[in-house]
Amino acid sequence: MPHHKSAAKRVVTNEKRRLRNIAATSRMRTAIKAVRSATTKNAGEAALHETIAVLDRTAAKGIIKRETASRHKSRLSKFVAKLPA
Repeated sequence: MPHHKSAAKRVVTNEKRRLRNIAATSRMRTAIKAVRSATTKNAGEAALHETIAVLDRTAAKGIIKRETASRHKSRLSKFVAKLPA
């Protein structure tokens, strides 16, 4: 148990942030899986558009680094480009 008021506040704040980070990470992973499970180019491009927005939001919030988001976007774009029409 924390002994100071500020330490008690940090415990509460850290838990809230941890849950928010888990939710954002989960949303990001789900979006990436949606692109990976696409079977046609049209479906892949639609899912990719949503996933890029999710990755940018996640990176803007500092949950992942900008470079990591960029790498995911690049690899997913390559994947969608190779899908059959």
